[in-house]
This record gives sequence, C-alpha cells and structure tokens, in this order.
Amino acid sequence: MRAAVRSCRSRCGARAGVAVLLSALVLPLHAIELSVLSAGAVEPGIRPALAAFERESGHTVRIDFAAAPALRAALRAAPAADVIIVPQGTLDELAATGAAVAGPRAPIGRVGVGVAVRPGVAPPDIGSAEALKAALLSADTVVFNRASTGIHVEAMLQRLGIADAVRAKFERVPDGAAVMRRLLAGTAPHEIGFGAMTEIALFRDQGLQLVGPLPAPLQNFTTYVALPWPGAATPDRADTVARLIRHLQGADARSLFVAAGIAPAP
Repeated sequence: MRAAVRSCRSRCGARAGVAVLLSALVLPLHAIELSVLSAGAVEPGIRPALAAFERESGHTVRIDFAAAPALRAALRAAPAADVIIVPQGTLDELAATGAAVAGPRAPIGRVGVGVAVRPGVAPPDIGSAEALKAALLSADTVVFNRASTGIHVEAMLQRLGIADAVRAKFERVPDGAAVMRRLLAGTAPHEIGFGAMTEIALFRDQGLQLVGPLPAPLQNFTTYVALPWPGAATPDRADTVARLIRHLQGADARSLFVAAGIAPAP
C-alpha cells in the first residue's frame, strides 16, 4: 500500500510539474496592464474583444470611453493610454491641423446611424428620406448629440431642407448615451432621437425602441480605427500593444463586432 501511495505521489508530482511548465509556456513571463481609450459607439464589441484578448494573452486591459470631442482634446494632450480607438475622420481632421497623429491605423469596423424612440411611443415611418422628413417635421423634440453622429444629423437636416424648420425642437446632448437617457426620460408624445446603432442597442433592455437605420441615401457609416497612441508605447510594451491591435483585427474579434452591430470595415 505504501509503495502504491509513493508511486501515485510520484506520478501526480510529475503531472503537476508538466502542468506548471505548460502554463509557463502559455502565459507571459511578465503580465502587462495596457490602457485603451475608445470612442463609445464601439463599446458593445470592444468590451468582449478585449476580454478575449486578456484570456488568450494573460495580459490585462483597462478601458475608458469618450465621445469624439473628448477624444480630439485628448489627442492634442500628453498620451493618456497605450491604444486609442477613434473615428477615422477625427484623425484626418487632427492631421490637417498639424497634430502628431501619424502612425499605422488598423480599421476594426464601422457603425451606422439609427433612429430611436422611447417605450410606448408609436415608431414613425422612416422607410424613405421623405418619410423621415415628414416624421421630423411632426416631431415634438429631436434629440441628438454633439459628437460625430450629431454632426452627421445636422448635415442631414440641411440636406433635407428642414434644418431651420425644426431647429426650435433640437435638444443637443454630449454623447450617444445621453441621447438614450433623454429619450427614456421624455414625456412628449412625438420625440425622436438619433444615435449610433450600437448605442441604441445598449438601451433596448430598458425598453428603448430601435426604429431602424437611416434610409440608405441618408446613411452615414463611421469607420473606427485602432492605433498606438503616438509617443506612448515604451520599447518593452510595444510588442504587446501591437499584439492587441492585431487581435482587434482578427477573425475572432470581428465575429464579436458583427454580433454587436459593428459592420466589417471596408
């Protein structure tokens, strides 16, 4: 019996040693905490994609979200993260002013604009540009943000020729989440809000209704790119930063993005 016990201990010890060795081969010798600053519109896909990266790499990622104006301001300041995920257009605007935002840009997906109303409100007809125009003219309130989605909505209203007619109904709020909260708190019978499709989806469990995407002739897709924050990555972190960005462009992350309503980047 004692011999059998000694034999088992020997075998178990050997197996444990192999397990430890395999773990050492899989996990990094020195786990790193990376930081990411991201636009909020891609949050539903970015969170699970980063969680998958943590599981696969053994590193950890701290994520913060901000609207486009805050991202612009941050990029003009000292580096605040290892990786930034930002609308392509924001980088183009900053580059045109001479800001130091050059670097490899990795497109990860694009998000369209949708229309939302609060629970219990009859969804308006938005099946065509003319139908949307009529819905806006009859609305009590039109809610949209001051970020990239709101900029497109302003241009769309000008294109429809109704910007002046509906200006008194505008309610501008800082970001997409604030649009959704404002709609949920509304009381007027005909309130319409605009936001990124992904942000509307985040509030559907609270009863918010996604009426649908903008009609195709009026739709606008914002392409989001990931890149190392200029000047942020030290040599000992650069490889891990590059690995994270490759992960965000990989097939596994892409499937998570699509499930969250983020279309593949062109």
